[in-house]
Amino acid sequence: MVQAKMWILTKHFEGFPKDSNFELKVEELPEPKHGEVLLEAVFLSVDPYMRPFSRVRMKEGDVMIGTQVAKVIQSNNPAFPVGSHVVGRCGWRTHTVCDGTDLIPIMPDWPQDVSLSLALGTIGMPGLTALYGIEEVLGLQKGETLLVNAAAGAVGSVVGQIAKIKGCKVVGSAGSDAKVAYLKELGFDKAFNYKTIGSLEEALKEASSEGYDCFFENVGGAFSSVALQQMKNFGRIAVCGSISVYNDTTPQTGPYPQLTMIFKQLKMEGFMQSRWEHKHPESLKRLMGWLKEGKLQSREHITKGFENMPAAFMGMLQGDNIGKAIVAV
Repeated sequence: MVQAKMWILTKHFEGFPKDSNFELKVEELPEPKHGEVLLEAVFLSVDPYMRPFSRVRMKEGDVMIGTQVAKVIQSNNPAFPVGSHVVGRCGWRTHTVCDGTDLIPIMPDWPQDVSLSLALGTIGMPGLTALYGIEEVLGLQKGETLLVNAAAGAVGSVVGQIAKIKGCKVVGSAGSDAKVAYLKELGFDKAFNYKTIGSLEEALKEASSEGYDCFFENVGGAFSSVALQQMKNFGRIAVCGSISVYNDTTPQTGPYPQLTMIFKQLKMEGFMQSRWEHKHPESLKRLMGWLKEGKLQSREHITKGFENMPAAFMGMLQGDNIGKAIVAV
């Protein structure tokens, strides 16, 4: 019998998550039945979406939601042979028995010199989010100017690089000087630390005096209110995240964007990458191609040890990571 460790959400988050919101439990798993597989987690993802989604997708006492790269260690399902690796929405668990539904095999020609952890980052959900936000939502064109906030994170860092591949000017905002230095390494045209500038409005004007054609929004809140004022007429905004408000106990109030949107005739659209699931295989190949060509770089913030899942999650929400936050079992 295999013992599985799992992190339970003991109580829904009120404000910023605390250690007391989580409990580590152990359970014995049954042998896999016909059509089932036994998975062992190798890498687990911690992502901003877990904070708001936990409220709407989970009950207290559930295993924390999340995605992992797992190895098949027992199989009664020919689609998933022993030793193969998959991406699965198994939650914060070390071992899982499942029937293969919702498991995605790692692409068959995954290069040996590329860590499988990237299937949770640049060659996974965050990379797909960046790609679809740019191509499907914004329709970013060569020569346009793009603003992206939380630009050193898992999604933002890929957004900026894809925009450069497409021949655009890219301005990025991040929360530390080390992150700003990283954005410059990635080829961002302008980058600034929003925590140390005197005025966000002045920083955005200085970075692009003519304004912005497109804005890839990961932060929300006050940043958004200022950024919308800097959009060009007919500008497009892809709303991917709103991390600045996830931990608020009292909702933030305006200013409200409607007049700015009317005067500038802006288009704003919220999205999730799952809308284009039918394109995932081809999109992942494109992302891997750019990675192998050296056009996409990927940095990871790796925490070792399954017991450190809550700490890694809270650290990511505080912006401790440059690039994708991963837990290696």
